[in-house]
Amino acid sequence: MGVLTAFMRGVTRLNDVIGRGIALIVFAMFLFLIMEVAFRYLFNSPTVWTNELTQMLFGFYAIMSGGYIMAHRGHVNVDLLHSHLSPRGRAVLDILTSVIFFIFTLALLYFGVSMARESIASWETSYSAWNPPIWPIKAAIPLGTGLLLLQGIVKLLEDIAVAFNLSYYTPEEQNEKGEAL
Repeated sequence: MGVLTAFMRGVTRLNDVIGRGIALIVFAMFLFLIMEVAFRYLFNSPTVWTNELTQMLFGFYAIMSGGYIMAHRGHVNVDLLHSHLSPRGRAVLDILTSVIFFIFTLALLYFGVSMARESIASWETSYSAWNPPIWPIKAAIPLGTGLLLLQGIVKLLEDIAVAFNLSYYTPEEQNEKGEAL
């Protein structure tokens, strides 16, 4: 169980570090949009690049934040049945519905790798007036999906532990949490 616990904690820690770093992109987007408004309305000199850059940053932000959001249970749930179940019942339901998650995520990973490979091979750009490279954003799709997939595996393992009354914590960690051995 020690290796499995280390894997689970490592994936969650990785997604947490990446998510906290990615969150800083919001400040850059905010600054670029404020700058565009200032250039457009105060100096009557709009830029050709700020809106496109902000869209690209937001795309990167959205792609890379999935694992962090899952690690912190921030994804939207349909709570009609889920909230009325016991923790064990919720875990069993989550195990059953995880099949849908894995089908979607593996499809996204498969097609994302294909799209990223094609984009990188052609050094794809946006073909706008500014014409920035967009292959780095497309390359982030399989990376972000991989992080989400890893966090989904961690969530599935946690649900299995709850559903079958297994503990993946050491006895010392259980004592720290105040859980019965």
